[in-house]
Amino acid sequence: MPKLGESIMEATILKWHKKPGDKVKMDETVLDIATDKVDSEVPSTAEGTISEILYKENDVVPIGQVIARIDTAGGSSLAHSSQSLSTQTEEPEDAEVMEEVPYTPDEKRSTSNGSGIRFYSPLVLNIASSEGISMSELEKIEGTGQDGRVSKKDILAYVDKRKNAPAKEERTQAPLQRHEVPATSQREEYTPTVYSGNVEIIEMDRMRKMIAKHMTDSKHTSAHVTSFAECDVTNLVLWREKNKKEFEKREGEKITYTPLFIEAVIKCIKKYPIINSSVDGDRIIIKKDINIGMATAMPGGNLIVPVIKNADQLNLTGLTKQVNSLANAARNNKLRPDDTANGTFTLTNVGTFGSIMGTPIINQPQVAILAVGAIKKRPVVIETAQGDSIAIRHMMYLSLSYDHRIIDGALGSTFLNAVANELQNFDEKRGF
Repeated sequence: MPKLGESIMEATILKWHKKPGDKVKMDETVLDIATDKVDSEVPSTAEGTISEILYKENDVVPIGQVIARIDTAGGSSLAHSSQSLSTQTEEPEDAEVMEEVPYTPDEKRSTSNGSGIRFYSPLVLNIASSEGISMSELEKIEGTGQDGRVSKKDILAYVDKRKNAPAKEERTQAPLQRHEVPATSQREEYTPTVYSGNVEIIEMDRMRKMIAKHMTDSKHTSAHVTSFAECDVTNLVLWREKNKKEFEKREGEKITYTPLFIEAVIKCIKKYPIINSSVDGDRIIIKKDINIGMATAMPGGNLIVPVIKNADQLNLTGLTKQVNSLANAARNNKLRPDDTANGTFTLTNVGTFGSIMGTPIINQPQVAILAVGAIKKRPVVIETAQGDSIAIRHMMYLSLSYDHRIIDGALGSTFLNAVANELQNFDEKRGF
């Protein structure tokens, strides 16, 4: 199973295009996989004959695990994604550090595979936190997952068993976090409700289920706060109207407002780099790369966030081409796994559908997300040397949701207003 980007530790096999005995060429599609971010095709890493398929369709497989073997022309057996094997105890562990509950260096942890380190998925940690399960308890749970890892099934079975244990035994456990979680937010086995009357029941598709999980996990992980700002973008609107035809003629690309917004965000991230970070236990990880995710609606109504890598190294033309390319790929289901990986900050344009403002949910493991609302003409009081006057201006609301664990209101509001000032002071005489 190939490495698919930061924080992605497993993928689901959707469909095998080959079966044992089939010939396969280098880079020929062998199977389709899905993560919580995107669906993708996996090409062959060698030419030969499929000798063995180790996992079935709908199986969830850890990154770096051998999923098929190929007999090459020389008669040797090559594990698909064999290069991943050498990194199975390196890259995946590095990625999962972002999700691991931190320990002091001298603590010892045992695991069934003898590696000395035991990892827990974000879902397992969230369930443990919700149920008041201490880390010492968690380490005693016998895992049935890959390499002895504790799965959702394991911890839910433990929770059920613990609920039936004497109250005295429960009180001896020190919870991970000292707070009560309402029963409605606890992750218990779902029992479908029986409805009567005139209703239509629609089953969620796979991507909608993943989005739902990603959003609820984010709410459980980060302390969300949202701040708002009003912004006069008249100069920006007039500049675009004046230059969009020439820009398209010269560059072969239509320029939307999105690259202009991203350009302003990048300038402000450089002033306040902690906005471009993530939280690892008690540590703040400030990202030196500025990778901007842009929330994009797909034809079926689902949402995906392709990422512009190293966006700070691109000029306006480069940003425009990246925005258009990724947006088109998203709408046509052509995104690759890497296109949605390693984002450090996200922009969502809720104004595309007419909303004047929104309260977006943070895209984990990031710590902030900016929403831009619809641009509307409104009468506004303008201060001039001759006194106050009323003028028709193009106005827009900005809203920033941020993780209050590390970003306080002062910093969140300061960053938000810095973005608003960048857009408000847009140079109408600038070039491309």
